[in-house]
Amino acid sequence: MTRTVIVVDRELPTGLAANAAAVVALSLGAALPHLPGGDFTDAAGETHRGLIPFGLPVLGARPSEMARLRREAGEHRDVVVVDFPALGHTTNDYEEFQQRVAGSPAEELLYAGIGLHGPFPVVRELTRRLSLLRDGARRDPEPV
Repeated sequence: MTRTVIVVDRELPTGLAANAAAVVALSLGAALPHLPGGDFTDAAGETHRGLIPFGLPVLGARPSEMARLRREAGEHRDVVVVDFPALGHTTNDYEEFQQRVAGSPAEELLYAGIGLHGPFPVVRELTRRLSLLRDGARRDPEPV
């Protein structure tokens, strides 16, 4: 039995937290194309793309917990780790983002989001101290 979770920096504004979860989910789906279930049809015959057929909790963590989680998850060869360094929120240029990450010592990287997929007991142990991401993260600034 496997477990898949997404962990987001709970201190991010709502929009950036949603972006981090979406980026990690898309990248997890690309890395693990077997995750979505089959397509399905509604009563009118309209086809809907397959969705992930099991729970996908989105958990919240403080930045220090995110760094710990990334480090510890990386020690497990049987866990797929997709991480989104927070530097990704500083530019829209992917090449520039890659260069910024390349110039950053691993121990100094902060993460906006992390996706994990692996054996249930391992992923559960890695994330047991975390809770569901709740509304209450800092808000995006009000438009002026």
